[in-house]
Amino acid sequence: MTDTGFMNIQDADPDIIVDLKYATTDNFTGKVIYDFTTAIARTGTAQKLGAASRLLKQKGYRLKVWDAFRPVTAQAKLFDVVSDPTWVAKPNPNYSHQKGVTFDLTLTDMAGHEVEMQSGFDDFTGKAVRDYPRTATQEANYQTLLQAMTEAGFVGYENEWWDYRDTEMDSYGPLQADPNDYAH
Repeated sequence: MTDTGFMNIQDADPDIIVDLKYATTDNFTGKVIYDFTTAIARTGTAQKLGAASRLLKQKGYRLKVWDAFRPVTAQAKLFDVVSDPTWVAKPNPNYSHQKGVTFDLTLTDMAGHEVEMQSGFDDFTGKAVRDYPRTATQEANYQTLLQAMTEAGFVGYENEWWDYRDTEMDSYGPLQADPNDYAH
């Protein structure tokens, strides 16, 4: 790993759709948490996401990213609303989204319409867990996403089907950034 800085994930592949839920009121808090709409990640992690995106495009899908790097201050706001580490991690600059090595994402068709999955984003009812029963369509979509993300170098979080972390996440130390600095 040579570059541990940050980059705009759409520089890894401009076909990645960015819909940062915490930059809108369409999230479990009902409030705008982010003052940015650009998704960034550690450079190596973003490049892996680009590889996953290219694999999926060959199969007729695109990636839609709901969350990427999350500032520690934003994590504190989320934890204040849901103080259950099963669903929302405690603020820690050396962990997951706050380190820039994790994505919350889903699949879309090539036109950008989300495909059917077992639950919506940030579903805290238990439908989100990876071993939750799925219909045949949901299973096929889940497996398509899982295969591409695994092949690109990610591992899924057991309690959230949409959460993928860089398998090399431990090689990155804590580092903060302002996503607005990476906007196009």
